[in-house]
Amino acid sequence: MDQHNSHHQPELRVYLRVWLWLFVLSVLSYLVDISGLEGLPKWGLITLFMLLKAGLIVAFFMHMAWERLSIIYTVLLPPAVLLFLAALMAMEANYTLVSRLGVAN
Repeated sequence: MDQHNSHHQPELRVYLRVWLWLFVLSVLSYLVDISGLEGLPKWGLITLFMLLKAGLIVAFFMHMAWERLSIIYTVLLPPAVLLFLAALMAMEANYTLVSRLGVAN
């Protein structure tokens, strides 16, 4: 059997573990939502749990954990760059808002 043509099929318990982790992360996200936290800590934790769940889904259910590194970079690098650029724009927007409010007072 040719090594390049064989597909890696993970065991069922791997998928069950991933489902359990997705459930746990969803419960944690819900608990953060009802905990009374407000502002950046609340949305930071919810976003962290969302990104962790998305990472598990991409890695196991889209089979990226078993792909070549070049395919992983092709799929994951563009969204990472976009997130970085969006963070830069958010920081610039915050700086602009603070500087305009500071001038108005």
